[in-house]
Amino acid sequence: MSRTAIQLAGAGNGDPVAPARTGLRLAISGGGTGGHIVPGLHLLEHLRESGGDLGDLLWFGSGRGVEERVLQGLRGCAGRIPTEVFSLALEPRGGGAPRWAGLAVRTAPSVQCARVALREHGTQVVLGLGGFVTAPVAIAARSLGIPMALLEINSVSGMANRCLAPFCRRVYHAWGGTVPAAPGDRHIRVGPPVSPRLEPTQGEHSRRAARECLDFDIDRPLLVVLGGSQGAQAINQAIAGFADSLLAAGVSILHQVGPDKLGQAAATRSEFYRATEYVDDVPLALRAADLVLCRGGASTLAEVAAVGAPAWVVPYTHHKDNHQERNAQQLGEGVRLVREVDLKATLPQLPGFIGPRGASEREHMRRALRTCVPRDAARRILDDLELLAAGR
Repeated sequence: MSRTAIQLAGAGNGDPVAPARTGLRLAISGGGTGGHIVPGLHLLEHLRESGGDLGDLLWFGSGRGVEERVLQGLRGCAGRIPTEVFSLALEPRGGGAPRWAGLAVRTAPSVQCARVALREHGTQVVLGLGGFVTAPVAIAARSLGIPMALLEINSVSGMANRCLAPFCRRVYHAWGGTVPAAPGDRHIRVGPPVSPRLEPTQGEHSRRAARECLDFDIDRPLLVVLGGSQGAQAINQAIAGFADSLLAAGVSILHQVGPDKLGQAAATRSEFYRATEYVDDVPLALRAADLVLCRGGASTLAEVAAVGAPAWVVPYTHHKDNHQERNAQQLGEGVRLVREVDLKATLPQLPGFIGPRGASEREHMRRALRTCVPRDAARRILDDLELLAAGR
């Protein structure tokens, strides 16, 4: 187990620490992938932008390397809130996804460590973002009588959330398909929480201004490639093989390849192509994009919808429940589904689609995205967490 206290903004330099407005002492469990982290960051960002504060924040992760980069955003979102990141030792030492037998062995000590941390922080309510790290935290919270809530961000409920839902006080659903037929007061559809900075792009002038902020040519259409927090080898390889043709057709490319995957980027040397392990300012990149090429992670698609960025979605094909394809289907005509096996054959269509000839279709997609994601999901979740903490 490892623990990291995040330095408070203003602490130690003579600046006063702002008093907490709500005083809520919250724990969040989420790790392993960006999809199990980013929704929590969006909640905290909404809290900060609305002028609120927590009394204390405890974040449970799994200790994966990808978390360190994604959780860098926690410093800005948490602001002056006393915050600790606690990594539970659930990962196999050699890396890779944990097996059930290994999880069973490592869960018991993780539960005890979570119990200690929850007591030390005086946590009043816990929010689970899904993934295997949520199980020991949920067990620890229940043993201490701390109310537990879950956020189901995907359009298909994950195994951890399905197993834990009966033991939780509340389950927040991003999409209607995961809400039970008889939800009672335990299950609430709220929509996916998104950053308050994810405002719909207001026309070509807005996109040009965003491209200028990213230091791209404002007169060239921009393709933004997002393979998720861990990257997508199939997308990387397809873009690397077709980048020169796209550049020759007048398209600029911002290519997120994923951690330690810069070797999968295109070999081209051009001012119009930029490869990076991780896009730090996703809202800005989406506002600049004429088209997004991405996986079907629920957080990514919620951000795409909130900005109104037309997207070609290439679902990851190796999930048994095929949830990335079903996530994409929630956005209707706002996205185009591209099978991974068809990606290389489909890319030659991209210059025509992203250019002037495709302008009307892209605008149709933007209009379709405007009603897909409600703007009040974060506020509704935070309000309800306060009620749970107060025992109401």
